[in-house]
Amino acid sequence: VQLVESGGDSVQSGGSLRLECAASKYTYVNYCMGWFRQAPGKGREGVAIINNLGNTKYSDSVKGRFTISQDNAKNTLYLQMNSLKPEDTAMYYCAAEAQLCQYWSLNPDFFAVWGPGTQVTVSS
Repeated sequence: VQLVESGGDSVQSGGSLRLECAASKYTYVNYCMGWFRQAPGKGREGVAIINNLGNTKYSDSVKGRFTISQDNAKNTLYLQMNSLKPEDTAMYYCAAEAQLCQYWSLNPDFFAVWGPGTQVTVSS
């Protein structure tokens, strides 16, 4: 599977963005996909994950502001980001995994397939 993110941009604090991740056909029946981010000088952190059943999990820092969703017909993963803050500034990546979904973890080490990323910059 190949993943390509889009939708990153520069916005002001309080603004909104929707990120998209286009995936080539994913042949696994049971899978999870997620959004992760990495700010300059920091490690990669999990933002939100979703599985093939539509279950979701969010980091505390984005809960209530970000929404992860997927359109299986279009093989596309989304991240709706509202009430953006300067601390949301980062490179955002989508990722996919099959075997390790059972751990249902935001830890990026559990995800094997990654896109190249899209930059989100939030100014105050």
